[in-house]
Amino acid sequence: MNKTHFLLLLLPFVLISCFRNERQSQPVSGKTNTISIIIDDQLWYGEVGDTIRNKFASPVWGLTQEEPLFTINQYPAKLLEGFVTDSRSIIVVKKAATDKFEIIRSKTLPHNTFRIYGKSIDDIICSIELNSAQIIKIIRDAEIQKIQEDNSKSLLHPAVIKNKFHIDIQIPTGYEYMLHKKNFIWLKKDIISGNTSLLIYQIPLHDFKTGSNVVGSIIKMRDSIGYYIKGREPNTRMITGEAYAPYFSTTELDGKKAFETKGSWELKNDFMAGPFINYAIVDETYNRILVIEGFCYSPSNEERDLMLDLEAIIKSVKIDKR
Repeated sequence: MNKTHFLLLLLPFVLISCFRNERQSQPVSGKTNTISIIIDDQLWYGEVGDTIRNKFASPVWGLTQEEPLFTINQYPAKLLEGFVTDSRSIIVVKKAATDKFEIIRSKTLPHNTFRIYGKSIDDIICSIELNSAQIIKIIRDAEIQKIQEDNSKSLLHPAVIKNKFHIDIQIPTGYEYMLHKKNFIWLKKDIISGNTSLLIYQIPLHDFKTGSNVVGSIIKMRDSIGYYIKGREPNTRMITGEAYAPYFSTTELDGKKAFETKGSWELKNDFMAGPFINYAIVDETYNRILVIEGFCYSPSNEERDLMLDLEAIIKSVKIDKR
């Protein structure tokens, strides 16, 4: 074999190696809230696949229509994991000689791979049941981090909000100030399918009841602010949706206790409606309840990713120290 023939035979392997290295070194992209599941078809179309779908494609709380928690793409396990997909979140599920659950975090965050191995179908299902909550939290945190990184490239000038509320918050350009009041700001961004909005306001700490009916206090507070949000028809105002009870939990924002409420809003005497996410932050430093809320209007279109964008903006808040 002469040198020319040898080089021609070697060239395809060099190109494949270069392409693979290039793919592995590229920044991780992928669509928001999308998971790649690498699993054999036999497992995917059985009890294991059902368990995965029940955990990772269950309906999102608080939306006005049913949408899955994550969009799932399945790939057969024989394909090279991490090479066939550019997803930020990859779950590898397969039968193995030993049970194992492993989290591999890429240096180029956000990018996480989760390995779920089991000696039997029951072992795999048990591992999914035990670890799904942790996996979901890590994936959602990575999605929020990616959105915040993208937002930070082009931010709305923060001076108005900072001077009024003593906070820094990463609101991307595209939002416009709709209404200013003494302790209230409404910002809105028009999108192809409708619009998204942010509300920032505060009330004195002693005016907020934190007893057994915190949800009632939040709904009352929301509905009082709703007088500022009006529709096209006369005598309209935004109220908390009455068809379903809001979802409520306690969390932390910027190291402070906060009440998270998710539900639906509607315009009284109108037909407009959509989901909202509300954070009421207990800020003893400034003796107030600081409220930051996001809501969207996107009739007959997907709302899940719009609401995650709003959540990422809200969770970027930093309260000034006195």
